[in-house]
Amino acid sequence: MAEARAHGFVYAGKKRPGSDDADGGEDAMVAVAAKKAMMSAPVAASAWEDPAAALASARHEFGEHGGVNMSIEASATFTVMEPETMRRMFAGELGPDRDFFIYSRHFNPTVLNLGRQMAALEGTEAAYCTASGMSAISSVLMQLCSSGGHMVASRSLYGGTHALLTHFLPRVCNITTTFVDIWDHAAVAAAMVQGRTKVLYFESVANPTLTVANIPELCRLAHDKGATAVVDNTFAPMVLSPARLGADVVVHSISKFISGGADIIAGAVCGPADLVNSMMDLHQGALMLLGPTMNAKVAFELSERIPHLGLRMKEHCHRALTFATRLKNMGLKVVYPGLEDHPDHALLKLMANKDYGYGGILCVDMETEERANRLMHHLQNVTQFGFMAVSLGYYETLMSCSGSSTSSEMSEEERALAGISPGLVRMSVGYIGTLEQRWGQLEKALARMGEFGSLKKN
Repeated sequence: MAEARAHGFVYAGKKRPGSDDADGGEDAMVAVAAKKAMMSAPVAASAWEDPAAALASARHEFGEHGGVNMSIEASATFTVMEPETMRRMFAGELGPDRDFFIYSRHFNPTVLNLGRQMAALEGTEAAYCTASGMSAISSVLMQLCSSGGHMVASRSLYGGTHALLTHFLPRVCNITTTFVDIWDHAAVAAAMVQGRTKVLYFESVANPTLTVANIPELCRLAHDKGATAVVDNTFAPMVLSPARLGADVVVHSISKFISGGADIIAGAVCGPADLVNSMMDLHQGALMLLGPTMNAKVAFELSERIPHLGLRMKEHCHRALTFATRLKNMGLKVVYPGLEDHPDHALLKLMANKDYGYGGILCVDMETEERANRLMHHLQNVTQFGFMAVSLGYYETLMSCSGSSTSSEMSEEERALAGISPGLVRMSVGYIGTLEQRWGQLEKALARMGEFGSLKKN
């Protein structure tokens, strides 16, 4: 039966028939399998140009009856033809590399297909998709760090991740974290202890400050100290490819830009095949034993959205840059790495994949929470520019005051150290409607506030 290796796993097109699970019936199925399992060869590292090209070169999974879309494998458990086969599967002798599946908490064919897409997107050997972004983050950190382990992390992180590192992991796992200014490379190097620090963790584009990490340099520092570089790329899919810049592991909240519909919670771990396989180990695997399992129906839906992610990201980024430029020209205090006066603009331009822009999120610093709330009130309830809601990557614009919402897990002192102003309004810029229609709504809200003159920074 035709098989091919793709991003860390070998997948057959269809379960082997016959009484011998391991060997029977292959010759009779060659012609059918050639169609069912048709795929391109894996993308060689030297040929990798950008995420869209990699996705187009990844394996395409056809449906059970020749459908252009793959079938959904909704089964929780899988059959075998012989008792000995089950023993061999639990012993690790047979697995998904030869199309043998035990239980969908372990491996599921539909979820693995989404994992292939995520591996292609990020340029990694393998990927595994989880029930949420936080489950992807927590699982990979617990896989890489044992009790008594040490990590170094950026001070500027999503509030949930910060709480995980500050409170949960020390209490439950005896894993401690030193937080540093990730842009002070001397401090990063000094915080990592050779032989003790297992992970350097940071976000490619920080939530919510939009500061950009020097991924190649930080990964070099981590590797010099024997640590694994784990990068959260949720804010910049397609825009940045951390694994191509030196990162060992890339994590995502797929719930955001990759999903695009604000209707699904999901995550992914992208990295070396040996790490992904170790996380699914029956005895020691964090994903296998903690069980943040993605539903196969969710995986199917997401696999249909990834092919147009590049088109969506380009429009998100185009509108964010346009709005940021116009707001800055009006005199507002705007934070957006696509602006030439942003301190990380040159760095992002150097690292970014060509033609995808600078990200779909911008921030307006209103200085106080009261003024931030008033602006959002006008934008939602007066001019219908967008919605007051957390998350990002939706086709409508979503906005929140980060200090009192997604970063509220951090103390006031921690937010100050991270550079999060009390009045920082984070906007995930949508693409529905025309650009000029939406700009008119934004401009009208600013005018209706009655304090436009006081927003200017002279």
